[in-house]
Amino acid sequence: MNLKNLLFASALAVAACGTMQAQKTQVIAHRGFWKTAGSAQNSIAALVKADSIDCYGSEFDVWLTTDNQLVVNHDDTFKGVTMQDATAKVCTAVQLDNGEQLPTLQQYMEKARQLKTRIILELKAHKTPEQETRAVEGIVKMIKNMGLEDRTEYITFSRHATKEFIRLAPKGTPVYYLEGDIAPKELKEWGCAGPDYHFSVFKKHPEWIKESHDLGMKVNAWTVNDPKDMEWLIGQGVDFITTNEPLLLQEILKKK
Repeated sequence: MNLKNLLFASALAVAACGTMQAQKTQVIAHRGFWKTAGSAQNSIAALVKADSIDCYGSEFDVWLTTDNQLVVNHDDTFKGVTMQDATAKVCTAVQLDNGEQLPTLQQYMEKARQLKTRIILELKAHKTPEQETRAVEGIVKMIKNMGLEDRTEYITFSRHATKEFIRLAPKGTPVYYLEGDIAPKELKEWGCAGPDYHFSVFKKHPEWIKESHDLGMKVNAWTVNDPKDMEWLIGQGVDFITTNEPLLLQEILKKK
């Protein structure tokens, strides 16, 4: 190969690497794509809208009610109703800001079956380990019955719930821990797919990104809404970014 051809091949290789880097980081819509008309956080509309803009995944939050039903909402107490201290009937009577009723997980998953985006299911930390185990059992069973095992990933701040998802979900199901207080090596020992930490944790421990990749794990950072933070994380090679601004992040990735 002459010098001209060698230089041309090298340029192509560099360009390909740049493309691979840009494609590597995937977009997860935080609580769905809710910052748009007709949507609301954790609404079914937010799930549909995240799918409509081709997000890798749509994140949402789940609680177990007193009658052992699963409902979708972020806050422990929302519009005067404390999710884990109320029945499903009371929880689902709450109206979201876009006019929808607060959905059950069953309703949410029925809609998810019609879509392509991955299901990023966060189980909120509950008052007792027993509640969390019942919740994990119910979630894993429902996901299996609805044929969504291949599209579902689990995340949680609870150490107990993390280990229960690893124990009860099919082997190989991605399970991520959110708290940010565990180094990659220990997460690997638990059986986690990787760390899913607030971006400030990775700013403090940037070495954890490479360590995770060296261990064969993936890395997600949340909740990233500032373009400068997005740029930094993309440059560090994180696999996923969870954001309230999925369109902004997609535009930044396109420019890469």
